[in-house]
Amino acid sequence: MRVFVTGATGFIGSAVVRELLGAGHQVLGLARSDAAEAALKEVGAQAHRGDLNDVDGLRVAADSADGVVHTGFVHDFSDLHGALRTELAALAAFSDALADSGRPLVISSVTGLLTPGRIGTEADGTDPAAPGAHRGESERAALALAERGVRVSAIRLPQVHGAGDHAFVPYLIGVARDKRVAAYLGDGTDRWSSVHRLDAATLYRKALEAAPAGAVLHATADDGVPLRSITEIIGRRLDVPVVSLAREAAAAHFGWMAAFVGNDNPTSSAATRERYDWRPAQPGLLADLDQDHYFTQES
Repeated sequence: MRVFVTGATGFIGSAVVRELLGAGHQVLGLARSDAAEAALKEVGAQAHRGDLNDVDGLRVAADSADGVVHTGFVHDFSDLHGALRTELAALAAFSDALADSGRPLVISSVTGLLTPGRIGTEADGTDPAAPGAHRGESERAALALAERGVRVSAIRLPQVHGAGDHAFVPYLIGVARDKRVAAYLGDGTDRWSSVHRLDAATLYRKALEAAPAGAVLHATADDGVPLRSITEIIGRRLDVPVVSLAREAAAAHFGWMAAFVGNDNPTSSAATRERYDWRPAQPGLLADLDQDHYFTQES
């Protein structure tokens, strides 16, 4: 299968590209720069120059492929509405290219759009009050493409970890390093679901190959890791005190990430594992966090 992959040189997308190539698929990856193009060619993929704002280019690339895996997203927390507009425009381009073809489109969503405080499942809809709810509209728009003859599926991602991570966990490490204290909120029992990037990549491939139109999959290896456990490892590795903060102090300490730090987001992948025979095999979040790669990179 010839697969167009957005975000193809990103943290998750680069793992997806290697997974697809290893399974015998051909990959056409979206590349914004000469460096990205070179990286794709180095692993045996082809490159399509452009970015997520180039809707005409996205349409052409998708039309030339047997399927699309969409891992790209504009992660600009200062302009969530702008990021959503870009996402919806990209989905419209894919829709134009894939309509009435039955070709697969695998899109990326997040578990953070589910109702906090209880185990989220694949059958759950989005919660407009959840910290990740800005992704809910794009998930719904994508799944609606099933009505246009697109074999679309959505993979909800939890915290994705592994070497090269530059997201939420490194942010926590950076805050602890700068403020010389590793903090959690309240009693530290807020839970983060998580997955290793290589296990997530395997699920993207399985969805591309077998997920029916309208399917929702959960890429969750750890259902819920307590924030206190994460913080204790950070404190030990940085040799700084581990403390509890009142929730009212979250914004001052964590900045823009305060809402996500205190989001109790346990998530089940039981239905996904059973239906797609997905068996996460990489280290869990706590074991991975306790490796040098999280503390030797800049956070």
